[in-house]
Amino acid sequence: MKSILFVALFLTAISINAQEEPFNHETWKPPYQLPIPDGWSIERFPIPIEFAPSIVYHGVEDIRFTPGWGDPKSEQYWSYSFLWFLDGKEKFKAKTFESNLEAYYNGLVGRNIESRKIPSEKVFPVSAKVRKIKSQAGDTSTYQGTIHMLDYMEQKPIDMNCLIHVKSCGTDEKTYVFYEISPQNSSHEVWTSMNEIWKEFRCSIQ
Repeated sequence: MKSILFVALFLTAISINAQEEPFNHETWKPPYQLPIPDGWSIERFPIPIEFAPSIVYHGVEDIRFTPGWGDPKSEQYWSYSFLWFLDGKEKFKAKTFESNLEAYYNGLVGRNIESRKIPSEKVFPVSAKVRKIKSQAGDTSTYQGTIHMLDYMEQKPIDMNCLIHVKSCGTDEKTYVFYEISPQNSSHEVWTSMNEIWKEFRCSIQ
């Protein structure tokens, strides 16, 4: 009897592990459409996020980097957008986004301290301020805010603006959260480019 029970548990464990295959960013196919503008680069990784484990959602982060994202001399420096494709129908408040953004960027800075040899006296906690604004066309809700953090590439403080779009798609048991991030003000052309990405987003592959 014990041997039968052991075999049953063993086979169950194998079945569970087979269902939880590691995320492969090269082979994963998104079930939605999110454009990649010419010259932009992408990155994808699973949620929960390795460098921000306190963010408890499950899904995928799908990033769109401007060509000048990593170039301090570019007007596109630190300008990028990313989609959180989340399991379930999640609900958000401004305070939720503040907490998530602080956890996200504290983790991002933290993972760069050692490799970039950043002195401890330059490091400070990230602070985010977010408020709900009038929902933009197609959004379930829309938020706007700022992020004050250490620019780990230049090793000095930076203030970034953010626009956050939340969307649900009918009976689809998913939540889509699209972040637009840039130190540029809202009149800069980089925001037009990021807005266009979201305007062309589609919940399914057509």
